[in-house]
Amino acid sequence: MSPTSPTTPTTPDVFVTGIGAISCLGGSASEFWTGLKAAAATARPTPVAGLTERVPDVLAYQVADGATGATGPAGVGARADLGRAAGFALAAAREAVADAGLGARELAGAAVVIGTAVGESGGRESGDRDGSTGDGSIGGDGGWEPMFSVAASVGGELGTFGTNISVSNACAASGYALSVAVDLIRRGEADTVLLGGAEGISWVPLASFSRLGAADPETCRPFDAERRGTVFGEGAAVLVLQSARAAAGRRTYGRVLGTAWSCDAHHPTAPDPGGEQLVRVARAALDEAARGPGDIGCVIPHGTGTRQNDVIEHQVLHEVLGEHAARIPLFSLKAFIGHTAGAAAAFAAVSAALMARHGEIPANVPLAHPDPECPVLLPQDGPTALERPNVLVNAYAFGGSNFTMVFGGEAR
Repeated sequence: MSPTSPTTPTTPDVFVTGIGAISCLGGSASEFWTGLKAAAATARPTPVAGLTERVPDVLAYQVADGATGATGPAGVGARADLGRAAGFALAAAREAVADAGLGARELAGAAVVIGTAVGESGGRESGDRDGSTGDGSIGGDGGWEPMFSVAASVGGELGTFGTNISVSNACAASGYALSVAVDLIRRGEADTVLLGGAEGISWVPLASFSRLGAADPETCRPFDAERRGTVFGEGAAVLVLQSARAAAGRRTYGRVLGTAWSCDAHHPTAPDPGGEQLVRVARAALDEAARGPGDIGCVIPHGTGTRQNDVIEHQVLHEVLGEHAARIPLFSLKAFIGHTAGAAAAFAAVSAALMARHGEIPANVPLAHPDPECPVLLPQDGPTALERPNVLVNAYAFGGSNFTMVFGGEAR
């Protein structure tokens, strides 16, 4: 696909020209896609080292040590003093930059916007400040260091001199970051933005979810009647976003057609049972994208595996998509990689880009006990053709922060 005219005269196009990912499925975007296509043999969550004695039976979808072939804490990052989340983000960013074929001049002028829920808090939990144990601890002099430094770490390592922003509003962080990145391009403030999300396993959030009774002790299984909560994952996903001018001559994955966010402020942790703001944000994204319910070929739901979220999101999708809801397939991403918190929307965006590039939706992880309260369409018998090249992505967060994106691929 080559860059074309803007979606509307007043809405400049924003193209995706490169992607990178490191997850429990592997250390690259290609391994990520291979893992998504192997639904029946996907990764399983494992106990978190050093956590089970504090909080028994807490699992996570973890990145394998050395997955990127680099040095640093847990085998990630270019420097031993980089935190776990920053190491993941840097590895994914380097892959995305190479995929897009960015030159030194373009990279130097690029902006960096990274979303993360907990940043480098994992490196503060152990009390080890010398960076020598390889457990994610950072800071060599025992002094205070900011937890939300992931974007700065990526920009510093890659030598970017554009706007550098870290976004942290829980599990919608990389969704909000994506909207910020799109605005930078549409306002003419940047031609190239490295946009992403990153998380490293941190025991305090895991313990908190366990105390809330919202952690599944077996696996992440959204829309399954026997689900018992969510299971967290870690890693990073990064996309290179570019204006039509910067993307000219490059092969692209597609365009970010529309983004929107809202906040319902219903409760610190529970979603609004009415779902009014979830409906509002989805319709706003569709309006900005100039697309209707009949144009959507796939939905990547927030789908955490908690009953409240799954049931409410099902109701919201039926209200937004109307009669089309029954025939639009969903892709339950968190069943593959867990709930990657602030990185969840970025992983969903990379998934949407890959679906658009390949023209198909991978089979979902087999659902053992479909929940009759949320009878969504989750194809499980092999890949499904992406008949309409537009993917709707949702990301919701504690505090009522809601995000929706419409990603448009090449018409097929």
